[in-house]
Amino acid sequence: MPKARWFIAGSCVVAIAAAGVVVAAATSGSGGGGGARALTSDEANRLAITRFRNYETGGRAVTITVPGTAGDLVVTGSIDYRAKLGYGVVHGTGRDTSSDGLIEWSATSVLVDPMPNTPATAPATPPGTGWYSRRLQQTGSSLDSSLAIALNLGSDRPDNAQLLPQNGAMWAGHDQVGGRQVDIMTGPAAQGTAGTATTAGTVRYWIDADGTMYRVQAGLASEDQPAVIEFDTQKYMAVPPTPTAAQG
Repeated sequence: MPKARWFIAGSCVVAIAAAGVVVAAATSGSGGGGGARALTSDEANRLAITRFRNYETGGRAVTITVPGTAGDLVVTGSIDYRAKLGYGVVHGTGRDTSSDGLIEWSATSVLVDPMPNTPATAPATPPGTGWYSRRLQQTGSSLDSSLAIALNLGSDRPDNAQLLPQNGAMWAGHDQVGGRQVDIMTGPAAQGTAGTATTAGTVRYWIDADGTMYRVQAGLASEDQPAVIEFDTQKYMAVPPTPTAAQG
């Protein structure tokens, strides 16, 4: 079976000399609140624990929308924040089906299984054959940057709540996600790609009263629109072990 275009393109530079994540803040399509202001101590504490909440939970169901000039790629699946492993299904929107298939990724590698009739959700037991493996690209690929950002939205310890405001984290507004009242906060991201640290304002977090994140937007250097990670969009499914794959 021929390799899908997005598997091959993942090894190519989308934007010459582009970093994986940019410093411009991703703008929200909804919500308000009268403009950015300094975080309260409660807000800083919630922002500090939000990645730890994902690790504490173990895993979250996610939908990752990756922007692209040819149309978006949408990854629907789950991330195990303790094993640092994601698994799901990819569908193109506004583009042909050549990008569709299964995907499993870690901090260093991406495995794909192109499928002509890709299911709406990834099977609990992935196919034993048909997989291709490549290294996760550190720069230049909007897909790989989005996968890395989503994977790094979990941490085995809280961030330092006192340092967040000093580093420029801000409150940006109120909103609702899935009927939940949330605050929008800007702040430093988990590293979008290995070795590419990000700064305050790069990422926006939609966080509820107990510090659980429900949406994240992150700007990408190679695209005008941000990547969007939505949580609990479907039932969480345990991430299977990495399948055996041919090298890409």
